[in-house]
Formats: sequence, C-alpha cells, structure tokens
Amino acid sequence: MAEHYRWQDGCLLLRCRLQPRATKDEIVGLQGDRLKIRITAPPLDGRANQHLIALVSRWFGTPKSAVSLVQGETGRQKILRIEKPSRLPDEAAIGELPG
Repeated sequence: MAEHYRWQDGCLLLRCRLQPRATKDEIVGLQGDRLKIRITAPPLDGRANQHLIALVSRWFGTPKSAVSLVQGETGRQKILRIEKPSRLPDEAAIGELPG
C-alpha cells in the first residue's frame, strides 16, 4: 500500500500513526504514507485502541463494530479496516466515497 489508504471490496483500509495522551482527539494530517491521529487515551490495557476505534467510527459514520484493527495492536503504526464508511472527514485526505 503506497498511499495512506486503499479501497477493498467497499471497505477502507487506512494506514495511520497514533499519538496517544494528546491534549485533544484530532486528525492531524498526512505524515509520510500514514494519517497522523492524536488521541487523549493512554496506551495502557488496549484503551488507546478502543478509543481510536470509537473515534474513527464516529468520524467515518459507521458503527464501532464496522471498524477493526488489522495491524499494529501494540504499536503506534496501525492499519484500520472501516466497513462501508458513510462519510469521509476532510482531514483524512481521502477524496470521495467509491461508487
């Protein structure tokens, strides 16, 4: 995956770099081939991953069950799978929904 995202069978695969313990939850923008996301949750006991999934589901207009962590369970660099997002935040630099 050369870019920070790829469409696959109606799902969005999103490469991101996480910054836990930030002062606010936000999409910062592109950092190399990843989307940088700051979250307020600490990286303890999976809290950061749970918080990230909840935020991404809200930002992309999907239920939490439609967002899964494909890669990066314990690291800052992650790949998320978002099933059938209903909207794309401008800050995510993705463009348009397919179809």
